[in-house]
Amino acid sequence: MRVALICTDKPGHLETRKANREAHLAYIRETGVVEMAGPLLGADGGMAGSLIVLQVETMAEAEAWAANDPYNKAGLFDTTLLKEWNKVIG
Repeated sequence: MRVALICTDKPGHLETRKANREAHLAYIRETGVVEMAGPLLGADGGMAGSLIVLQVETMAEAEAWAANDPYNKAGLFDTTLLKEWNKVIG
């Protein structure tokens, strides 16, 4: 199943994002369940959140992945949403 992980950053936490970016990218590589990912952008064009599509067996696996993401562990996110997603185009 595919699960969309949609997160918004806490205001004023760009430095937290930058400080944890390499660990976040390493986690993506190591876990092997990310199909696509990238930052959400704010009105100023700067990074303001994350959109990650996970390919997992269960929602519990997606929840565990999100909980262990270095960005989440660093307290970057203000909101986090996990929703099952059906790929139609692309």
